[in-house]
Amino acid sequence: MTLLLKQVFAFLKMLNSETGHNQIAAGIAVGFILGMSPMLSLQTFLVFMLIFFFRIQAGAAFLAAFFFAFIAYLLDPVFHSIGAQVLQSPGLQPFFTTLYNMPLVPLTRFYNSVVMGAGVVGIVAFPFVFFFSRMLILKYRQTIVARVKQTKFWKGLQATSLYKWYYTYDNLYG
Repeated sequence: MTLLLKQVFAFLKMLNSETGHNQIAAGIAVGFILGMSPMLSLQTFLVFMLIFFFRIQAGAAFLAAFFFAFIAYLLDPVFHSIGAQVLQSPGLQPFFTTLYNMPLVPLTRFYNSVVMGAGVVGIVAFPFVFFFSRMLILKYRQTIVARVKQTKFWKGLQATSLYKWYYTYDNLYG
């Protein structure tokens, strides 16, 4: 439980920092795909590789994956129906047969209707999640952070020596 709280507080700290909003939004969108895909599969490995090779905020991705996994569990019947329609389409049968006979591709478990449906939904919804989370991050920084920084409490807190010490410590070792 403390690990989850630590991640939530780190995410809030990141939202209030000068970290690029595109990196955080990409982390949330990649976390959406991670949350929708099965945990021990080739898709998960590929998404982890994306996180580590590109400038994607890993903390946002892992926190988003945790929360989207609960939503994915509730959407399994929807994923099953979408995946079954994709897998049973006659035009794609030769393509899926070829994929199944390849060396590593069956490790994705694409032949499972829930996995296929979750993959289709994850890929289709990725740009929407990215732009929506980017918009929310920008709105959060413009309204809430700006409003908090104008309060007397925040200005008083910044004037204390404890805050100055923490700010210096965070810049050096944070």
